[in-house]
Amino acid sequence: MFTLSGGHVFPLYDAVVKDGADAAMRLVDVRHEQTAVFAAEATARLTRTPGLAVVTAGPGVTNSVSAVTTAWFNGAPVVVLAGRAPDSRWGSGSLQEMDHPPLLAPVTKRAWTEHDTAALAGSVDEAFRLAASPHRGPVFLDISLEAIYGQAEADLPAAGPDGPARAGPAPDAGEVDHIAQLLRTARHPVFVLGSDVWLGGAEGAARQAAQELRLPVIANGQARGVLPRGHELLVTRARSVALRQADLVIVAGTPLDFRLGYGSFGPKDAPARVVHVADAPGGIATHVPLAASAAGDLSAFFTALAAAGTGAGSGAGSGTGQADPEWVPGLAEATRAALAADGPLLASEADPVHPARIYGELLKVLDDDAVVIGDGGDFVSFAGKYIEPLRPGGWLDPGPFGCLGTGLGYAIAARIAHPAVQVVLLLGDGAAGFSLMDADTLVRHGLPVVMICGNNAGWGLERHPMRALYGYDVAADLQPGCRYDEVVRALGGAGELVTTAADIGPALRRAFASGVPYLVNVVTDPEAVYPRSTTGV
Repeated sequence: MFTLSGGHVFPLYDAVVKDGADAAMRLVDVRHEQTAVFAAEATARLTRTPGLAVVTAGPGVTNSVSAVTTAWFNGAPVVVLAGRAPDSRWGSGSLQEMDHPPLLAPVTKRAWTEHDTAALAGSVDEAFRLAASPHRGPVFLDISLEAIYGQAEADLPAAGPDGPARAGPAPDAGEVDHIAQLLRTARHPVFVLGSDVWLGGAEGAARQAAQELRLPVIANGQARGVLPRGHELLVTRARSVALRQADLVIVAGTPLDFRLGYGSFGPKDAPARVVHVADAPGGIATHVPLAASAAGDLSAFFTALAAAGTGAGSGAGSGTGQADPEWVPGLAEATRAALAADGPLLASEADPVHPARIYGELLKVLDDDAVVIGDGGDFVSFAGKYIEPLRPGGWLDPGPFGCLGTGLGYAIAARIAHPAVQVVLLLGDGAAGFSLMDADTLVRHGLPVVMICGNNAGWGLERHPMRALYGYDVAADLQPGCRYDEVVRALGGAGELVTTAADIGPALRRAFASGVPYLVNVVTDPEAVYPRSTTGV
């Protein structure tokens, strides 16, 4: 239970405390309600079971809205329980009196109020089951003061299943057959895998389908690692080439949003056919023409597609019938070339430090099972380019909503979910300003995390586009060399300032060896810009 103390929800804390040594729930109090919900979201995304946040009434709820919205965009099963002013005084101006559900309704699967103590167990059970059912997402339930402090007898609902919920039906067999037929006639097919592949427990089936069909794979979000780095079919680093030359793109488990060019692929004079696959019908894109679509359990989809694609006219392992035999090898070569081109920047001796050098040093000390968290703009964009997980479930970023300030909540959850692995939080200096006080939470709860701040003294994601538009920038500067490391030290952790490339590696090794929350604050070149192709507009 991630929370920030508030009188409207004291009975929930009391229940956890009175469970004593047998408590099945850990109580983690944070410094801002959005951190509580971000931590619950990260728990959901890392463990694939619903995360829980508890917030007090009024500002406790409003402080959580951006985090709830992030969970909504990420399809993360999160339950937010909130306090509420008493029904008996409603309309009289009680402390923090506010009707919360209308505020949360647009960004949750359901938002409602429970007024009856006897019905409370059933309502909470419904919230968890709804959050975990495809398409997953946050659920909000607030509880009136009389209901949460009241007493009543009630039958407790049966416990829900552990692990990823796969309650959705299998996709229509005819739709899968249609997609398989499109594959058999494609010359340059591409498979794009997104976060719902991981969240739905479909990573094994997706990997097997890609291998049996010999489909080049681009992975984004938490699908990163479904094919491990170095796999011959993983062509994420050649994505621009792959998507520009593709004649068929199958996108599974992620929206056709700005990250994927809104679903526009292939040569301009011969656009690619697009297939969209989602875990529920509401996730199928309607803004772009589709050659086919399928909705339902993603594991069932990948298994059925592999069977249909390899069982009708093309032998197992031979891929799609009309595929260009040079397509996969060509993309593999483009991937190798891109990786080789990384070398100079990853080893850059530039002064000021080029942000890529940080990742060159991090890759030397990063374990295969590390959880890497990104919270920032340009600095984290470099991370997305250079850090490729060996397995799924080891990468967290804010997702398509683009909300900064996720980092400390994500790090808190990651350390609790995976107590024995490296947890690395990558912070832009702008993002650090949103949540760095929750380093105090890491310290109080004994949660060692290595934090790396790319400190370029500004909002790089805004500074450079504004210069391109207007010839100048404003409201984009932050304090040069700001001592974010000293903030963490003042809160009981540790850290240091790094200003030269040669000092990055030793600082990282000290951070990993410290066993405490540790921030490595690296001053980087403010003119080193990530070469992005879209602003998301």
